[in-house]
Amino acid sequence: MNDPRYDVLVAGGAGVDTIVRVDALEVPEGDSAGVPPVHDYVAHTGNGVAVGCHTLGTSTKFIDFLGDDAQGRMVLDAYAGIGLDFSRVVSAHGTPRGINLVDPGGRRFSFYDGRHPADLRLPRAFYLPHLERSRHVHMSIIGHNRDMYEDVEALGLSSSTDLHDWDGENPHHLSYALRSDLVFLSAAAIRDRVPHVLHGIVDRGRARVAVATDGERGCHVLVRGEPAPRHYPAAPPERPVVDSNGAGDAFVAAFLYSYLEDRAIGECVLSGAVAGAFACGSAGTHTEFADPVSLREVGERARAAFFGAVEP
Repeated sequence: MNDPRYDVLVAGGAGVDTIVRVDALEVPEGDSAGVPPVHDYVAHTGNGVAVGCHTLGTSTKFIDFLGDDAQGRMVLDAYAGIGLDFSRVVSAHGTPRGINLVDPGGRRFSFYDGRHPADLRLPRAFYLPHLERSRHVHMSIIGHNRDMYEDVEALGLSSSTDLHDWDGENPHHLSYALRSDLVFLSAAAIRDRVPHVLHGIVDRGRARVAVATDGERGCHVLVRGEPAPRHYPAAPPERPVVDSNGAGDAFVAAFLYSYLEDRAIGECVLSGAVAGAFACGSAGTHTEFADPVSLREVGERARAAFFGAVEP
């Protein structure tokens, strides 16, 4: 493709999160409990990757369904405010929402209201012109973009996806796992099966790299052609951890930023680890992302300890 306008096209995953801070991720005694002020944030996985890439200076386009409602207007206002290039198809089903419980240690549990019906699809006439002007496409696992893969492959574009807490078997996630060049997921649901699941992604699909992030334990990375995943440590946070909402999306955005600059995989992982740790230092979902200066400066400070702790 000649001179694409966008480095990254993010397909799907815009919405609004309500953050509720709780003492513990459990239902307390009684039928009600007082909590600190509850806040709404423009959020969800596509938002996190798109805003993260945009903050890093990557030329980014974001497309999705969005409701003609208060939450949809909140999303549009936020993107206009930061200059993110966003186009939407109005959805009669409204704007997706989530309720995230966050404990004092920054751990979270999310209730997501996947309101779009299973047969909903982004119209080809809407997405194709954006796809044709892009270098790479990040596919959120929201279902209504899944038909785009035929055009992604026909155009010869690279692609990525984030499977989140996939169990290694759910067929909805599997279709994204096997058709993307870069695959990210959380190790939360596959603890002792990480090597097996990563090999399943790489050996059965088209992935060049599969990454299982594991919070403060770092991440596991399998590169096509290598016999086993390599373990990388987490980057030490340079400010107190207050909220892990959006850390995975920040990791993906920074990894893509370095990957699209043709950096070595270890450098991409370092960028992702630094950005993920940085995101944990701000309250709320997707409220602050590492910019190129902070990513570089923190990365340089973390470099020796980070690569010194890499396990083969």
